[in-house]
Amino acid sequence: MKDFIRLDADDNVVTASRVLEAGALVENTATTTLIPSGHKIATHAIAEGAQIRKYAQMIGVASCDIAAGDHVHTHNCDFAPTAQSYEFGTDMRPVVAGNGDSFMGYRRDNGGVGTRNYIAIVTSVNCSATAARRIADYFTPERLADYPNVDGVCAFVHGTGCGMAGDGDGFEALQRVMWGYARHPNHAGVLMVGLGCEMNQIDWLLDAYGLKQSDSFQVMNIQGVAGLQKTIELGIKKVEAMLPMANRATRVECPVSELKVALQCGGSDAWSGVTANPALGYACDLLVAQGGTGVLAETPEIYGAEHLLTRRAVSPAVGERLVGLIDWWKDYTERNRGSMDNNPSPGNKKGGLTTILEKSLGAAAKGGTSPLTGVYKYAEPVTAKGFTFMDSPGYDPAAVTGQIAGGCQLVVFTTGRGSAFGSKPSPTIKVSTNTEMYRRMADDMDINAGDMLTEGVTLEQKGREIYALILAVASGEASKSEAQGLGDYEFVPWQIGAVM
Repeated sequence: MKDFIRLDADDNVVTASRVLEAGALVENTATTTLIPSGHKIATHAIAEGAQIRKYAQMIGVASCDIAAGDHVHTHNCDFAPTAQSYEFGTDMRPVVAGNGDSFMGYRRDNGGVGTRNYIAIVTSVNCSATAARRIADYFTPERLADYPNVDGVCAFVHGTGCGMAGDGDGFEALQRVMWGYARHPNHAGVLMVGLGCEMNQIDWLLDAYGLKQSDSFQVMNIQGVAGLQKTIELGIKKVEAMLPMANRATRVECPVSELKVALQCGGSDAWSGVTANPALGYACDLLVAQGGTGVLAETPEIYGAEHLLTRRAVSPAVGERLVGLIDWWKDYTERNRGSMDNNPSPGNKKGGLTTILEKSLGAAAKGGTSPLTGVYKYAEPVTAKGFTFMDSPGYDPAAVTGQIAGGCQLVVFTTGRGSAFGSKPSPTIKVSTNTEMYRRMADDMDINAGDMLTEGVTLEQKGREIYALILAVASGEASKSEAQGLGDYEFVPWQIGAVM
């Protein structure tokens, strides 16, 4: 492994692949100070105010004169807002159809295909959270032993649903989340539990989306049932009635075209955009070639890279919708007295990421190279095949909640600093960006992409490894986060707007 990595010939920084002492030779210059692993080194002098370039793109501007060999980071690199000139459809790479791969999934009566077989307890408001959790908690592994085809009974509870406007972005987003979980193909049965007087009325959801109660879809309100304890008892009976039906579901061979995979990253470092994210992008391209769907999200974390995605848009309308999301987020952060550069986090910066522009350029690599076929609101049903984008915050639990509500049956999550994230009903596969962290958190990481640096593993080899694990987990193999039981507390609908 070399001491440093250059990503593009036009870059004026390189990245240290190990800790470099002062005086270490980097290209034609010597480092002027100690450089942490993953951090940037100037390869020639950069004047104050000049662009700092990585990935052949601007990642910031020099806040002072920077000498060749200097450490480039937050002390001498400032964020600068981008002023992009957008092109649409100018970087369209053809998708070569795959060989008809398959996985073993659950084919539902409504045509959906699941990778898991849960019964869900979905709440409309925080006031019904305790009832939902106690119903789900009743169904211990011992009580489910007679239903081996049921993966579990899960409560999806949240902290909102009232004290909010009865229309607008926040209300509509929450309703889409509830609808998405109610109809998710990884659920064999659903019980919705409300209080009764909340703003987010279950009956409104049923009317808006044409949902009808059935043996596998039930609703109830605590006030209508007459109290918490009676609600818990009735809820248990309703789930007990669903279990035999859910247990009759069996896995059958299904084409990969039925898969929607959420593309996620969290706890990123400088290697995210070099190893794990491009490898996941390669796997996404393989999925798309089979007619499947990859769903990228976290709008603030593509800021500064969105112009690269618009060039892959299948139409101006798709590209303009993405630009519209960026404009909305600029206004959203400004009116809340924030900044798009509030991201990266302290952990990201310790791992070598300096500005949101640098982080976004690495994060966008999760989307591979396939055409951008659709752009969706938060938690909106994803209907297009291929590589798509969903609006969401950069906060991982909220972003993944939206992607699952949109129909994703599986999540692939890259991380450089380390993450203990998991999700239900769609299991999460975690990919480490570096070997050191993979070894330290081996119980949590499914795949090590760090061997692309340490062992010379190619992008294609790692991408195919990720793709193969996607099919295995979709067919029932437990990911490491799933085996540890993660996912019961990661349901976090995005709260937009005032709490009143």
